[in-house]
Amino acid sequence: MRVERWTAAHVRQRVGELAELLADTVAGGASVGFLAPLAHEEAAAWWQERAEATAAGRLDVWAALDDADRPAGTVSLAYPDKPNSRHRAELVKLMVHRSARGQGLGRRLLTTAEDAAAAAGITLLHLDTETGSPAEQLYRSAGWTEAGTIPDYAASPAGGLRPTTLYFKRLSG
Repeated sequence: MRVERWTAAHVRQRVGELAELLADTVAGGASVGFLAPLAHEEAAAWWQERAEATAAGRLDVWAALDDADRPAGTVSLAYPDKPNSRHRAELVKLMVHRSARGQGLGRRLLTTAEDAAAAAGITLLHLDTETGSPAEQLYRSAGWTEAGTIPDYAASPAGGLRPTTLYFKRLSG
């Protein structure tokens, strides 16, 4: 698989495929902000909004493409718009298609985003993830530090309230 940084035009051109990836991620139980089942139209609209954020410079998106040139995973960095927070970014929507899980793609996407952030002068990354999810092991093993847990933070794809754990990672610029 290859990992590419996508422009807003890339995201717009591939909205349908990205919507399929998002729907598959939610159907697979990942808590990425949506309830299951996720309608294709809702997923596509969400990605269209991401294209606009990318065009505005508020979001960077990387996509992992499989041998058939289909998105098998994504990760994004969201940048704050306040002058006092330009040293940090939020890692958001690390997604891997169920058919590509267990092959190191999540780690590769995570490393790609971390390296790009450091190259851009970002010195602090943060994220939140569902407490007890498989993603937690990935973040811990990649050197992320747990900052705390918030109970009943978000609904899981099945609809039940779940806690979330906040993580951060300091980067060298």
